[in-house]
Amino acid sequence: MNETPSSFEPRRFRANVPYYSRFRLGYPDSLIARVSAAVGLKAAARVLDMGCGPGLLAIPFALSGMAVTAVDPEPEMLAALDVAAREAGVTVDIREGSSFAMPRDIGTFRLVTMGRSFHWMDRVATLEILERCIEPGGAIALFHDAHPRTTENRWRRCLHDISNAYGRAYSPHVRESESPDYRSHESILLDSAFSEVERVGIFTRRELSADDIVGLGFSLSSSSPEKLGERAGAFEQELRSVLAQLSPDGRFVEIAEMTAIIARRP
Repeated sequence: MNETPSSFEPRRFRANVPYYSRFRLGYPDSLIARVSAAVGLKAAARVLDMGCGPGLLAIPFALSGMAVTAVDPEPEMLAALDVAAREAGVTVDIREGSSFAMPRDIGTFRLVTMGRSFHWMDRVATLEILERCIEPGGAIALFHDAHPRTTENRWRRCLHDISNAYGRAYSPHVRESESPDYRSHESILLDSAFSEVERVGIFTRRELSADDIVGLGFSLSSSSPEKLGERAGAFEQELRSVLAQLSPDGRFVEIAEMTAIIARRP
């Protein structure tokens, strides 16, 4: 267990729970299949999903036949995962914990996944912990989404700019990621025991409404209803106004690359 920093907020996402699984991009089955093939997962292989949230990775891997353990510090996220797993007809071993307080006797795994969560951790210390948790021949897969600069994604710049005006730009996490001294996940991995690194990706396209984009905004930690407080209504009103100017018919498109960085021991 690594020391918990004062900046760690285990309940950072509690107000995001109703929005997260509904409005965040899910990971396509084809990406899950590519990662599973690259890692050599076989039926019932043990998979640990760290920072699992409501199960955007845990459930697809369970549906593909893996034995999944899911860990998150937010009890309401775990409750949402439990509901989603039962609705999907799969079993997931759900544990409350974090990279700073791993559940005891959790065992070892063929694959450890993280979906948009590694950046919240002490990345170097987490990888040292995972040296003991990942079986020989096993791997880490860091899942994320990237958005190409294309006219369809203009609404994302609107969301980004308005979120910055409401405080996103001042959050320690954002300031760190935009610092010239910031190290990418790839850089951290290349200096770790898991220094054999590759990336796989799948491009997706989906149609959105203004409601979807507002919901996406509320799913982000920097613009959750709890974080915005009394300003949540003004945030929504300003975002809807800008979106209406951008697309009077209220129709939008999102083009994204759903990616996974796979890291193994050499």
